[in-house]
Amino acid sequence: MHRTDHSRFRKAHDFVPDFSHAERRTRIVIGVTAAMMVVEIVVGLMSHSMALLADGWHMSTHVLAFLITAAAYYLSRTQAGNVRFSFGTGKIGVLGGFTSAVVLSIVAFLMAGESVHRLFVPLEIHFNEAIGIACVGLLVNLSCAALLADRHHESGSSHREDLNLRAAYLHVLADAFTSVLAITALTGGKFFGWAWLDPVVGIVGSGVVFSWAYTLLRDTSGILLDRTPASSDLPDEIRRAVESDGDSLVTDLHVWQVGIGKYAAMISIVAHEPKSCDSYRALLRGHNELVHVTIETQHCREDHPAPAGSASS
Repeated sequence: MHRTDHSRFRKAHDFVPDFSHAERRTRIVIGVTAAMMVVEIVVGLMSHSMALLADGWHMSTHVLAFLITAAAYYLSRTQAGNVRFSFGTGKIGVLGGFTSAVVLSIVAFLMAGESVHRLFVPLEIHFNEAIGIACVGLLVNLSCAALLADRHHESGSSHREDLNLRAAYLHVLADAFTSVLAITALTGGKFFGWAWLDPVVGIVGSGVVFSWAYTLLRDTSGILLDRTPASSDLPDEIRRAVESDGDSLVTDLHVWQVGIGKYAAMISIVAHEPKSCDSYRALLRGHNELVHVTIETQHCREDHPAPAGSASS
């Protein structure tokens, strides 16, 4: 018996752009950052500098975040054709960003606790060694930021919503800021005897880390929970387009993100004279961000009210 091949009708769910360039640059940043992290932590312990040690701890979270970023890129790429991912692998990078944000917030609290302890139990600081390493760390951070910023700007508007790339970029920017604070604190301690400034800067640095972690937690958790971004007008635009004929009424609508700037939608429509699903899809063709649309139509009961402003039938 002849069997018809329906494979050409299967809908692809690969909504992840090509991030191979970003993946390669992230690996370079991992190596450079890991080496600098070890140097800062070792010298921070030897010189008794809490600011430098906090910067090293902060950099260790960057290494972890970069590893998560690289792993997310790898899994998104290699599992793109896996049918078990119902809506593609677009959320793997989001999950990676959420995980690194959780770890980062924990480290921020540890940094703050140790800084407060050093504020009341100060240790002698070897300023020359600490300042030299902090300056080297700043140069490394700025170099890594430039490397990632190049990819950040060349990626295009849709890629700017990549939370993987955004996480890596903000990590090095935050670490560069922490390095500046460390240099300021160590310089003030050396020339003005402000030893208290070192642990205070450690506390300020932990606040910067936690604020960044909170922002990333907020953005990633919304996507993981399938929450429609507050800044998106897509649900309202879908309703207006579908109900433009004066007869159709959207009774149930779900919109969620499945990739970078890519959304899926489930639309339930009631009408006295429902159109075909293809006709309703044609009304949404102007929304290129809608990559997966499921439409359900039902005949309207006679007593069902028509949409506001529509003519009665």
